[in-house]
Amino acid sequence: MLPCCAVRTCHVLVLVLCLSAAEDFDWTKNDRGSFYYGTFPAGFSWGAGSSAYQTEGAWDQDGKGLSIWDVFSHRKGKILQNDTGDSSCQGYYKIKEDISLMKELKLDHYRFSISWPRIMPTGIKSDHVNEKGIKYYDELIDNLLENKITPIATLYHWDLPQVLQEKYGGWQNISMVNYFNEFANLCFERFGNRVKYWITLNNPWSVAVEGYETGEHAPGLKLRGTGAYRAAHHMIKAHAKVWHTYDTKWRGKQKGLVGISLSGDWGEPVDISNQKDIEAAERYVQFYIGWFATPIFHGDYPQVMKDFIGRKSAQQGLGTSRLPTFSSQEKSYVKGTCDFLGIGHFTTRYITQKNYQSGHGSSSYFTDRDLAELVDPRWPDPGSEWLYSVPWGFRRLLNFVKAQYRNPMIYVTENGVSEKIMCTELCDDWRIQYYKDYTNEMLKAIKDGVNVRGYTAWSLLDKFEWDEGYSERFGLYYVDFRNKNKPRYPKASVQYYKRIISSNGFPNQREVENWKRKATETCSSSNQLLAAEEQRSTAANILRLIHDPLTSHMEMVTEVVVPTVCTLCILLSAVFLMFLLRRHN
Repeated sequence: MLPCCAVRTCHVLVLVLCLSAAEDFDWTKNDRGSFYYGTFPAGFSWGAGSSAYQTEGAWDQDGKGLSIWDVFSHRKGKILQNDTGDSSCQGYYKIKEDISLMKELKLDHYRFSISWPRIMPTGIKSDHVNEKGIKYYDELIDNLLENKITPIATLYHWDLPQVLQEKYGGWQNISMVNYFNEFANLCFERFGNRVKYWITLNNPWSVAVEGYETGEHAPGLKLRGTGAYRAAHHMIKAHAKVWHTYDTKWRGKQKGLVGISLSGDWGEPVDISNQKDIEAAERYVQFYIGWFATPIFHGDYPQVMKDFIGRKSAQQGLGTSRLPTFSSQEKSYVKGTCDFLGIGHFTTRYITQKNYQSGHGSSSYFTDRDLAELVDPRWPDPGSEWLYSVPWGFRRLLNFVKAQYRNPMIYVTENGVSEKIMCTELCDDWRIQYYKDYTNEMLKAIKDGVNVRGYTAWSLLDKFEWDEGYSERFGLYYVDFRNKNKPRYPKASVQYYKRIISSNGFPNQREVENWKRKATETCSSSNQLLAAEEQRSTAANILRLIHDPLTSHMEMVTEVVVPTVCTLCILLSAVFLMFLLRRHN
């Protein structure tokens, strides 16, 4: 189980950490040594995660209000293949089934998010509190605890109530600070007697940049050069207010912890002997995780962000920087509002210096950084186009956080890899390799002295992947989205991750090498089961096709997503059968 210290002890720890001097991170030292056999500290917590919009489905059921993702995904052309999260994994109806999967994995904790519009349909408490939504999360939390799985609840995983977007402009408006605090306070009141680990915001970088700068994510705004910075500013203030609300009103009786989950790719200098590359790499990391972590730990934005954005704003002829400022009172209020730091990490980039000219209308978050991102073509990339497997970057990032923020308590809140393949494949050896290598680099970081307390595999299930729809799969468990019941099937990585958890690490070379062989053996029976189910599903589609060729064909095109070789054979047979029937008629 996750350790939860008494309040006084935690405050003493924070005081000691604040008095200790921050270390300097050594950019020139990159130890990419061999695999390390050893175990994690006693009490290390192993888990898996999900989020409400990506897995729950039931988008308009039991009084739930609209979220910005409900609206965004229903706009044609916004999501690949026009997919939506309307039903996704149907997790809303499968609490006990999914918890049985967690038990099979022997998880210590499960990270999930609470849908704001499921609890408050308009986002405003005085309008309405949806008791059916409260009941759903009560049932989820109670079932987790009954099965000795610690709940970690995220308050905001991107599903802002649509009413707040339409009425106020969402995170562009300072009023979100109070509305979010009102929602968080209700969650503390109703769930805080059982939930002891709270995450205020998940990956605010994506919310700001992809929601308000590039428009790739909901709400889909393209406010270049200003939108991301304004949204981030308000989210940092919202996080701080929620932390203070818990600290003053709930901590004494509930004895919980409140943190934030920040995503950060690692940026490695192309040439570690080139000072400009080193500076560019540090800028990359500061503009990413430092954008949020530095105010929360030190009270203000990274100096390099203030310098670069301020200079480019002046070059544009603007009277003030496009990066908002904190007042001295706000700096004090924001600083120290983190009981633990959640880190989501997936990949790494090589970074080099690149100058962008500032001009009217040409500014953006990306050009403000004056850098170029590169990848090594030898890095494995089995799934998402942005996700390359670079395990050593994980250790580098964790050590950077240790040096920059005086070694805070860290929980890894997201880490995993996707697949994007034409055929269904449960024997996911690339994911086994990814988890093996990344968790081992985390173990090395702990050996370096980094204060990592837990790890969350991302994700428990295949799910809706935002603008990529269902084309990419991160899950340990395969979900058959074509089947209305959304059945789950274990991938080989389930057995492998389960063995890492059971051994609390990597005991010895011989045993670890056996894990992969055993995991691959167990997945073949699941593959056969899934193939048989696909054949039954496809056969049903064929019967509809014969009965009503036009309508059924349209339905089948939307339902058959990733056919196996067996299914393709059946489809070819169906075409041939149609041809014979038409000739006969």
